[in-house]
Amino acid sequence: MTTARLPLFPLNAVLFPGLVLPLNVFEQRYRAMMRELLKTDDSEPRRFAVVAIRDGREVAPTAPGLPDQTALPEKGPTAGFGPDPIQAFHRVGCIADAAQIRERPDGGFEVMATGTTRVKLLSVDASGPFLTAELEEIPEEQGDEAGTLAEGVLRAFRNYQKRLAGARERSLTTSELPDDPSVVSYLVAAAAVLDTPSKQRLLQAPDTATRLREELSLLRSETAVLRHLPSLPAVELTRAPTSPN
Repeated sequence: MTTARLPLFPLNAVLFPGLVLPLNVFEQRYRAMMRELLKTDDSEPRRFAVVAIRDGREVAPTAPGLPDQTALPEKGPTAGFGPDPIQAFHRVGCIADAAQIRERPDGGFEVMATGTTRVKLLSVDASGPFLTAELEEIPEEQGDEAGTLAEGVLRAFRNYQKRLAGARERSLTTSELPDDPSVVSYLVAAAAVLDTPSKQRLLQAPDTATRLREELSLLRSETAVLRHLPSLPAVELTRAPTSPN
């Protein structure tokens, strides 16, 4: 297996391969991370790893805590994650490639990154100004009947999108959706309105076919629920909401 040591960016969200991730970076630990990434030559990918937070806070407190008004704000790379930060994170994440890193006049950064490869979190190092992690890449196996399952998921996804957007919105056409089973599985996982534990289960599925089977079940269940709800706005398929670190 291929391993790597990369900067670690924990989020209250799940990043999937192919998903565009905008970040609004303002904390010192993540500013330091972006300054380090900018040292990478333009011809090389500026990579960092994103993991979903299992237990902790994405943004460290900046004021005394409640109910103890005398408590000092947490500082440093582990702020919000406890004394053993690896325990606060899900163990499967995704490498992100920062195609754009723009520094603002206030010293913060606007970052546009794209998920590329799933990784397993092996260890976390908090000795520097930001967290780094030892990671093992997870190969994407197709599994049995992935192609057939992808066709079924696309049909279910179109029905789901129609319910989600409401009858007044046009539904997606087949030409707007991919036909590669693994791409389908990640696109649907990113676009479906699911909670973080559900998205995390999809990310760490052992193969594409398993992920597609889970999605088919989730889409049918969610579509049934949506039949009884008012119209909701459609979601953008390939972009996560901007995350304030």
